[in-house]
Amino acid sequence: MQLFIGGACAGKRDAVAARFPGATSWRLKAHKPLSDCQSALCAHSPLVINGVLDWLSADLETTDSDTLRQRWQGDIQQLCLRAETLSAAIIIIATDVGRGIVPMQPEQRRLRDVNGWFTQDMTAHAERVWYVRHGLVMAIK
Repeated sequence: MQLFIGGACAGKRDAVAARFPGATSWRLKAHKPLSDCQSALCAHSPLVINGVLDWLSADLETTDSDTLRQRWQGDIQQLCLRAETLSAAIIIIATDVGRGIVPMQPEQRRLRDVNGWFTQDMTAHAERVWYVRHGLVMAIK
């Protein structure tokens, strides 16, 4: 698995498109598990997963943070095993939020925390992690 992370409009999608032409794209859907994207996996074909921040935001309304984290930790293990079986690359595009700014609204602070935990967990599973800023791509793992 590879993780591309950076701010909004930093060039993440362009960087992924340049590296993985012809990849299948999957946008995470609100209140659906990460493991649902297994249905889009094809042998020897990369799968790009995006929409992480909106997906997390929607589930924060109804689910506590610990439960969410347990779900995606199990889902990513299943997804990585399935992708390995199919020799398919998984690419996750995630948004870096906050950059040290602490919002006044508690729900926005919680979203930043959960997004940070998500990216940490994906980094732990990733073979490669890329940080994208101003269209520049830097390998950080």
